[in-house]
Amino acid sequence: MAAKLKRFPFAHTFSIVARDPSTGEIGVAVQSHWFSVGSVVAWGEPGVGVVATQSMVEKSYGPQGLELMHIGITAPAALPALLQADDNREVRQVAMVDSQGRVAVHTGARCIECAGHIQGDGFSVQANMMLKDTVWPAMAEAYSGAAGSLAERMLAALEAAQAAGGDIRGQQSASILVVSGTASAKPWEGILVDLRVEDHPQPVSELKRLLEIHRAYEWMNQGDAFLAEDQVEQALNAYRSAAELAPDMDELPFWHALTLADLNRMDEAAPIFKSVFQVNPNWAELVKRLPAAGLLRDDPELLQRILALRE
Repeated sequence: MAAKLKRFPFAHTFSIVARDPSTGEIGVAVQSHWFSVGSVVAWGEPGVGVVATQSMVEKSYGPQGLELMHIGITAPAALPALLQADDNREVRQVAMVDSQGRVAVHTGARCIECAGHIQGDGFSVQANMMLKDTVWPAMAEAYSGAAGSLAERMLAALEAAQAAGGDIRGQQSASILVVSGTASAKPWEGILVDLRVEDHPQPVSELKRLLEIHRAYEWMNQGDAFLAEDQVEQALNAYRSAAELAPDMDELPFWHALTLADLNRMDEAAPIFKSVFQVNPNWAELVKRLPAAGLLRDDPELLQRILALRE
């Protein structure tokens, strides 16, 4: 009688772990034909490192790998220690990079073909159950040749993997996680990008769209920071950049217009308000509620000038 097959959570997939030497940021990005792959595969902690645990997944590699790196054990020392304690190591595929860019990766002999990995300077790409064995080489080449932020370069690796054939089963979910390379007493502040596409016919393309929106909201946050420091023109430029990155989102120009109005620059604010109110009249209703919250100065004349733009 054949031995009973032991089942593990599936996450047959392709992923990348990497550290940006110029910023110290550390990240992990992944795509799979499996629901909510990011909740299973991708793990990270600011100032510590990131982990991708996939194939026949043992999720504990994520938190335990981070715990070992947190106490100062390097990724190349942490991963063998975890593998040694795992009787099913040959069905695992795991990659880690620590806050210094030291990399460790393992592809078990029983990972479903096509499976393999390439380790580079400060990064590793790995894949299993791929249509072709060209997937992970394409990822390494794309990441190494890409420009932009760490998130953008990791996304380029995912796009290259899909273009090279990707998961033999197709596409379903994807995620990208980027954390600061600096430890903090407030680790939540070190989570720089945390985006997931749980179920989508083209998850990598959707992830790319979300990353662009994420950049827009980063500009909004930067604008708020400038405004808090009375750097008005820098703040307004940041708000304009946000709106340009996400032209279909009416919320970003609304807050831009509100800032202009509060600065007595209604000639600039008026056309923005008009456009936003046409898309969604509820923004005008919201304006009425903002003075009580301290988000617009209590000036009845200014309020009426804004509300008149609804017509």
